[in-house]
Amino acid sequence: MSTMRHAFASGYENLSAWSDLLDRINVFPVADGDTGANLRISLAPLRDRETDKAQTLELLTRCATGNSGNIAAAFFQEFFQSEGFTDLAGNAARGREKAWASLARPQAGTMLNVFDTLAASLVNQTDPIFRRSLSIPGASDTEPSMAGVYSSLCTELQEAVLATSLVLPDLRQAGVVDAGALAMYIFFEGFFRQLAGQPAALSSIPKLFAGKLAISADFQASPNASFCVSALIQTEDKQTGADKIPAEWGDSVVVLPAPSGIKVHIHTADRQQLRSRLSSLGEIVDWSDEAMDQNDPTRFTGPEKRQIVHIMTDGAGSLSREMARRHGITLLDSYILAQEQSRPESLHSPAEIYALMRQGVKVTTAQASTFERHQHYQSVCQQFGQTLYLCVGSAFTGNVDIARRWKEGNDPTNLLEIVDTGSASGRLGLIALLAARYAEHASCAEDVLAFVYKTMTDCEEYVFIDQLRYLVAGGRVVWAKGFFADMLHMKPVISPVGNEVRKAGVVHSRQGQLALALEKLRQGAPGIAPVIMLQYSDNEKWVTETVLPEVRQLAPKAEILLVPLSLTSGVHMGPGTWAMAWAGGQTR
Repeated sequence: MSTMRHAFASGYENLSAWSDLLDRINVFPVADGDTGANLRISLAPLRDRETDKAQTLELLTRCATGNSGNIAAAFFQEFFQSEGFTDLAGNAARGREKAWASLARPQAGTMLNVFDTLAASLVNQTDPIFRRSLSIPGASDTEPSMAGVYSSLCTELQEAVLATSLVLPDLRQAGVVDAGALAMYIFFEGFFRQLAGQPAALSSIPKLFAGKLAISADFQASPNASFCVSALIQTEDKQTGADKIPAEWGDSVVVLPAPSGIKVHIHTADRQQLRSRLSSLGEIVDWSDEAMDQNDPTRFTGPEKRQIVHIMTDGAGSLSREMARRHGITLLDSYILAQEQSRPESLHSPAEIYALMRQGVKVTTAQASTFERHQHYQSVCQQFGQTLYLCVGSAFTGNVDIARRWKEGNDPTNLLEIVDTGSASGRLGLIALLAARYAEHASCAEDVLAFVYKTMTDCEEYVFIDQLRYLVAGGRVVWAKGFFADMLHMKPVISPVGNEVRKAGVVHSRQGQLALALEKLRQGAPGIAPVIMLQYSDNEKWVTETVLPEVRQLAPKAEILLVPLSLTSGVHMGPGTWAMAWAGGQTR
C-alpha cells in the first residue's frame, strides 16, 4: 500500500466523520441537506487502498452524485493520479481547472475557491525560495518539511472556507460557511495530516469555524427546482462540456467526461422535458432522478439544543438516516461491498442490494477502519460534548473494544460513555431511538444512562429468516444444516439477547412466522402500550399489508414503526427476512 493511497483514504475517512455537520449547514446551491451524504458516496472509491488506480478513476465518475459530489469527482480525477508530493502541485492545478470547467455557471464562494487556494499553495510549497523563506526546520531546496506544509496549508484553506460566508447571499443570510468548501478543508486536513505523520489535527473544526456552523433561525431557503437528475449519455463527442447545456435546461449543471461519453448532473422542475433535451446530445444509457426535499424544519435545528446528552449508535441498528436526523442521533456506518463498489450502509439502496443477492451476486460487509471510527468519536465529542455511544453487541463486532481504546487515550474529560448493548438490528435501533426521546426531557445524563440499561432489559426482538443459505454463505451457520433446512422449507426464528443469539423456533411458512410473532408479542408485552418496530428487507408489501394489520389488532394502543431492516443484518440474513422488536412506550 502506497503512502499516497493511505493519505487519500485518510482524507475520505476524515470527511466521513463530519458528514452530518456538512448536511446540517448545506444551503447552497439548494438547501436540501445532502452535501455530506453525497460526498461520502461520490468519494468512497478513494477509501479503497488496494484497488487499481484506473478502476478507482472510473468509479469516481460512476459514483459521483449530487452537485458537490460531481464537482469533487472532477477535481479528484486529476488529483488522485499523484504518486508523490512532487506530483501534487501539477495535479491540483489540473484538477482545479477541470472542476471549474465542469460547471455551466461556476460560482465563487464554494469548494472551487478551496481548490484555487490548494493549487496556488502547492505551487509555492514546491518553490525552493519560498521554502527557505519559511525557515522551517527540516525543509530543504529539494524536499519540503511535511509538517510545515500541513500547518501552512491548513491555515490558508481555513481562510478560504471562512471567506465563503461573505461571498454568496444564501450563506450570508444563513450565517454559515459553504458546506462543500468545508468538506474539502476536512478532506485535505486529513490527507496532509497523514502525509505529515501528525497524530492529531491542529485544532477542532468547531473552534476553527466558530460562529459559522449553525444556520440562523431566520434563514429562508430560496425556492428551487424539484428534481436532481443524473444521466449517463453515450456521445460521439466525449469532450462535450457544461457550456453546451443551455441555461433554460436546468440549474446546478455539472458535466463530467465518462468512458462512453459524458455524465450530466442537473436540477430541473420538468424531468420529461429535460430527458427529451438531453437525448439530443446522444443516447441516454443511465438515468436517475430524485425529488429534493427542502422543507424539513429539523434540518435547521441542532440536536445538541434538544438533548441533555447526545446519542450515537451503529448503523447496524434498524434506523434510517432520516429517522436518526429527526431525533438527533449520530449513525456510524459499516460498508456494503457489491459489484466492485463500497458504500456506507445507510446510503445504499436496499432494493438494489437484495435484488443483487437474489441474482446470486456476492454482497459482503466491511467495518469502517479504526482511523475512521476514531475520527467519528472525536467529531461527535467536539460537536456535542457529552455523548452516549450505544454500541452494537460485542458478540457481533469489535466496535466496543475499539471505542474503549480510543477513550483511554483521547477522552481526558470523560465526554464519551460507551455501552455494550448486546444488540443489533431493531433491538439496537429501538434502544437508541427511545434513549434519544428520553434525553430530550431528562434532567441529567445519568438518568438517560439508567433508562438505557432498563430498556436493554425490557426490549425484545425476533428475527424471521426466509432462507438459511445466505447465513451459510457468510459462514454464520454450518453448510449441512443450512442445506437441509432449505430443502425442508424450514424457516428459523432467532432472538438476540445479551450478546448471544438464541434459536426461538422453526416454522415452515410465512403464516407460521406471523403466528409465532403474534404469540411472542402476546407473551412478552402483556397489558402495556409498547413501541413496536416492524422491519422489512425486500418484503415491505407483505409486512405492511399482512403483518402490520395483525399487530395493530393485537396491540391497538401501541406505536408501530415500519422501517427497513438494518442493511448489515439484511446482507447476512438475506432477502425475505423480517423482524419485530418492542419495548415500553412511556418515553414519547
